[in-house]
Amino acid sequence: MHTLPYGFHKFSLSDPLPACARWKEHMPATRDPVAYQLYIEARKVWRSKIEWQLTHEEATRILTDVRKAADLGDWGARALMAHFFLEGLGPLASNEVLKPDAYQAVEIARVAAKAMQPWGLYDLGVAHEHGYGGAHYDVDLAWAYYLRAAQLGSPEAQIVLAQAYSEAGRQDDAVIMLQCAYQQGHAAAAYNLGIQAEVKKRYKEALDLYQNGTKFGSRDCAAALELIFTDGHGPNADDEDKAGFKLLGIKADASRKDRYNAIYDALQINPDLKLSRLDQVLPLPPAELPPWSSIQDAVEPESHDKPAY
Repeated sequence: MHTLPYGFHKFSLSDPLPACARWKEHMPATRDPVAYQLYIEARKVWRSKIEWQLTHEEATRILTDVRKAADLGDWGARALMAHFFLEGLGPLASNEVLKPDAYQAVEIARVAAKAMQPWGLYDLGVAHEHGYGGAHYDVDLAWAYYLRAAQLGSPEAQIVLAQAYSEAGRQDDAVIMLQCAYQQGHAAAAYNLGIQAEVKKRYKEALDLYQNGTKFGSRDCAAALELIFTDGHGPNADDEDKAGFKLLGIKADASRKDRYNAIYDALQINPDLKLSRLDQVLPLPPAELPPWSSIQDAVEPESHDKPAY
């Protein structure tokens, strides 16, 4: 094993849980408005279509403006540039403007990790776990980065730790870690908790978690609710499940099913959507279903940064 950075500790399943921190509290308090606006506008274009649908001109504009914002110091733009370097930008010969370069992605993560930004610590942990981009393969080092990222509120790292606790039989601690991520509006944590609640026959809790996960931008949660309103219960439901959902007033509802399907399709294109008005346009039963014109009725007017890409 390589030497751990100063202040880092080896992850141990026998150690107490890290505190339930929030990532935003460990990020720069202010951002340059010019750089931030460049980043946000470029990100809107990037999320306006499935990536293969972008024109070469659009992809070029996205890359140019995100890179410029990153050079000006905006952390969101730097995180997005790290994503672009890892995955490339433009999947087709007709719109490719950046080929993958894991070394550049890891270098950006190193700079963010040095500044103790949670997303950078998590990304560097992933790089060490898989050994790419010049980050040597070292599982212990990777988990030390995951632990530090979780301690600083990275919801992705909190989910990774939750999985480790679950596999070690520390189920209650796994749930606590998932709750930490969920309380920060993390979509995957909501879906994970919703599945657990449904399996444990806590149907109302499962519905609420799926609904909140949909608000956070979870396609999986939207799909779960679409399936529930297709038949009035989840797939592979037993008699107890069917009765439990029926007691809550859940039944086959084509209108609700279609709306969740529309939300799923929209999130497939733009996972940045935050559906803060969902309860007003698509409330859970027993509330009546009001009319809506489109999914935009459920979307909050301003988008917010996600901690990682």
